[in-house]
Amino acid sequence: MSSVDSSTSEEPMVAAEVVDDEALVAAEIAQPQGEPCPSCGCPVEPDDKFCPACGTPHEVKVAEKAPRAQETDKKYFHCKTCGANVAIDPQELSYVCPFCDSTYVVEYAPDVTGRQLPEFVIAFRVTPEQAMEKFRAWIKGNAWYRPGDLHMAEIEEKMRGVYLPFWSFSMLAESRWEGTIGEHYYVTESYTTRENGKTVRKTRRVQKTEWWPLAGKHHKYYSGYMISASKGLAQSDAERIKPFSLLAAKRYAPYFLAGWAAEEYQMEIEEAKKICYEEFYRRERSNITQFLPGDTNKGLVVKTEFSFENSDLYLLPIYLLSYRYQDQVFRFLVNGQTGLIAGDKPVSWKRIWGAIGAGLAVVALIVIVIMLLAAATR
Repeated sequence: MSSVDSSTSEEPMVAAEVVDDEALVAAEIAQPQGEPCPSCGCPVEPDDKFCPACGTPHEVKVAEKAPRAQETDKKYFHCKTCGANVAIDPQELSYVCPFCDSTYVVEYAPDVTGRQLPEFVIAFRVTPEQAMEKFRAWIKGNAWYRPGDLHMAEIEEKMRGVYLPFWSFSMLAESRWEGTIGEHYYVTESYTTRENGKTVRKTRRVQKTEWWPLAGKHHKYYSGYMISASKGLAQSDAERIKPFSLLAAKRYAPYFLAGWAAEEYQMEIEEAKKICYEEFYRRERSNITQFLPGDTNKGLVVKTEFSFENSDLYLLPIYLLSYRYQDQVFRFLVNGQTGLIAGDKPVSWKRIWGAIGAGLAVVALIVIVIMLLAAATR
C-alpha cells in the first residue's frame, strides 16, 4: 500500500491565513441549527443523539415513514399468461404484456409481493424512435432462407421500453486443485513402407507426452455477472444483448421510471446465487486450466469455496417487441443503453427445400454430363 506524505508546506499555511468576508458569512451559516440544549443552550440538530457542546442526551424524533414513491405514481399489473409483474404509468388505461403479448392481465397492490426495491438503475440512452428504426432495418435485412413477406410483420405499437430486474453478484473464489500435467517431447522413429513396388525405409518425428502430478491453490475475485430476474426474459436471451456498462449505473430513484414500464423481480436471490456459483465456478476452472504449466492436462479436480459475497439488484433498460407471423410469435430485443439488438425470425422451409431441390438437380445434371462424356470416349 502506498504511503501518504503527511508533511505540510509553508505555502498552504500562509494561504490559510487569508480569510475574506464571504468565508466568514459561510461559516456563520454553517453553524448547527436546531433546538437549544436544555443544559447549555447550544443548538442541537434534529438527528443528533447528544449535545455537541456538553454531551447531554437528546431525544431524536422519528419522522413518520413516507409511502414508497414507487407506489404513488405507478399502476401494477400481473400477467396471467407468463406470470410477469409490471409497473406502468397510471395514465395508461389498458395494458398488453411486453413479454408474451397477452392482454390477460389483472391489477394488484404492490404490498402483496413484498419485493425489495432496486438498488441501482441504468437509464435509457436509446430512444423509442431509434429502437423502432433498428427493428425496421433488422426485419428487412433477411437472408435467402427467410420468408419474402416478413417485412410485412412490422408492428410499431408493440415496441415497449421496460426496465427489467437483474441480480449482480461479486465474490471471492478460493480453490484447491490437483491434476496431471503433460509435457510434449518428440522422438525420431524409423519405419518401412512400399513405394513403386519397393520396400523403403524412412524416418518420422513422433510426439510423445510425459505426465507429472501437480496440485496447488488459486484465488480470484469475480464481479459484474448479471442474472436476469425477469420471468419474461430468459438468461439465454439476456446474454444476447449484453454487456451493459455498469459504470453508468445510478442509485435507484423512482423518477428514473417516469414514462417507462418496470418489472418486479421474479427470481429470488438464492436461486440467482446458485446460477452465479455455477458461472463463477466455470470461470475459476477455466482460469486454473490456463494457469497450469505444461502443454496439456488431464484429471483436473477443482474444489472452490466462495466468500465475501455481495449482491445488488439492478434495473436495466431493454426494448421488447413481439410480432406475429403465420400465428407464431417472435421476439425482438434492443439493449436500451448500447443499442445492441437480437431477435428471432421464422424460416421459409419452402425456400430451403427449393434450394435443396435445385442443388440436387445441378448435381444430377453434372453426373449425367460426366456419364455422357465417358460414354462418348469409349
